[in-house]
Amino acid sequence: MRKRIIALTLAAAVLAISLFGLPLAVGVAKYYLDDERRELERTADSTALTIADQLAHGSLLPLPIDSETGLAVYAPDGSLLAGDGPSTADTVVRRALAEGPAQAEPDGELSFAVPVTDDGVLVGVVRTASPRTDLYLRTGATWLVMLGLAATALALTWLVARRMAARLAGPLEHLAVAARQLGEGDFTVRAPAAGVPEIDSVGAALNTTAGRIGDMLDRERAFSANASHQLRTPLAGLRLQLEAALDSPGADPAAAVADGIATADRLERTIDDLLALARGTGANPDTAADLDRLLAEIGDVWRGLLTAQHRELHVTGDGAPPPRASEAAVRQILAVLLDNALAHGRGTVTVIARDAGGALAIDVSDEGPGIPDDSDVFRRRTSRTGSGIGLALARSLAEAEGGRLWLSQPAPPTFTLLLPTD
Repeated sequence: MRKRIIALTLAAAVLAISLFGLPLAVGVAKYYLDDERRELERTADSTALTIADQLAHGSLLPLPIDSETGLAVYAPDGSLLAGDGPSTADTVVRRALAEGPAQAEPDGELSFAVPVTDDGVLVGVVRTASPRTDLYLRTGATWLVMLGLAATALALTWLVARRMAARLAGPLEHLAVAARQLGEGDFTVRAPAAGVPEIDSVGAALNTTAGRIGDMLDRERAFSANASHQLRTPLAGLRLQLEAALDSPGADPAAAVADGIATADRLERTIDDLLALARGTGANPDTAADLDRLLAEIGDVWRGLLTAQHRELHVTGDGAPPPRASEAAVRQILAVLLDNALAHGRGTVTVIARDAGGALAIDVSDEGPGIPDDSDVFRRRTSRTGSGIGLALARSLAEAEGGRLWLSQPAPPTFTLLLPTD
């Protein structure tokens, strides 16, 4: 593209110089030709006035010597009287004798002749001439200067064209590189500003596209990782129910099937929650979450899992205000905290929902030995199974809902979720 811009610019400059320079060159040549003719005519006229009286009295004085102009005086019969010219009258002299002032351009020479009269009587002819080589030299020198100026103009045009080509092609090349990197999967790439509105518009569109694709892939990756983490507990509960049904062949299978269907429903709801959160459609700040239903679900889902470990679950929330947050987000945050207590805690797990003065506080604790002070429990640690991301996910969900999640007490470990209610 750079070469094409430079070539087109130079072609336009050559065309402009040609359209202006060629007529100018022709005009210069014509001007010098007319100027030389006028000089010959002026010299002839002034000489004729000077020598008219001398010729009438037959006392012609020596003619002035001009190295650039050939000056000669002829008698009425055409014979050369004085000066530098043909020995006998040539065409221009004969025309001057017969018709009056005349000019001629024989090969290699410009000539002009004017008759000399005294009281109306023809007494001679003055002939002036100059070689064409002088005219050619003057014209050629001027043309060389014009060519030099044209070459200088073309050189300046080339420099300007290079700069403009770099300014136009450079940003486009950067856009091409950014598009190539985007195609290779680098969604952090951004096209730099070029200072050209049209190119900057394309770059902004590319940057927006890269950002949207990157956000979409980040959400998809987050969904994959979060789903692998959040689905482990419902699947474990379903497995326990099925194993319990197998261990009790005499029990009513309808009850086991009903429990399995209920667990499958909760599993489906978990998937829906994760999809809504990944797409950014789970939050509705104008609607309060149903706190009583959330606490009831906690008891239904987690009591059986803790009972399998010979542990208890206590859930209380009398008088607690409902949070103004996404129900899906709150459900997943509590699921993370309870899963953490199930996997790493000991003894009874307690969930307490309480009024925190214009906000809802939910404390989740167990009877474990505690968490070291220097332990960064909210640091995201990923693995192929999705483990190590739960608390980091829970904190990010809480912050997205305008709330907070922190370790309020290291021993026994207590996590507190604070959500707005107004």
